[in-house]
Amino acid sequence: MDQIKIQNARQARRHGRVRAKIKGTQERPRLSIFRSNRGMFLQLIDDLQGVTLVSARSTEIKKTSGKSGKIEVGRELGKLIAQRAQEKKISEIVFDRGCYKYHGRVQAVAEGARTAGLKF
Repeated sequence: MDQIKIQNARQARRHGRVRAKIKGTQERPRLSIFRSNRGMFLQLIDDLQGVTLVSARSTEIKKTSGKSGKIEVGRELGKLIAQRAQEKKISEIVFDRGCYKYHGRVQAVAEGARTAGLKF
């Protein structure tokens, strides 16, 4: 149990360092990523008002496209959030990787969003 508390504290410190430097606005919202073993959740957040503008989750991709690999699902999820953002007239974002390293699924989300037209 103590090992889990230590791990969560380290994760919170890493996330705090990233969040201290990144703020989302109405014109340029923050793309926040949460990933678990089962899936990923993305949100475009306006930090000034404290509102989620657009959201997407990996279960939406798995049901519609039949993709199975986590990296493939991440790439498609990035494209989906970019499409929804463009419907709300959002073209520029700030990327918040959270406490996760920029590789694997997190990198795939960023690449998918860039290919679909979002500017970081």
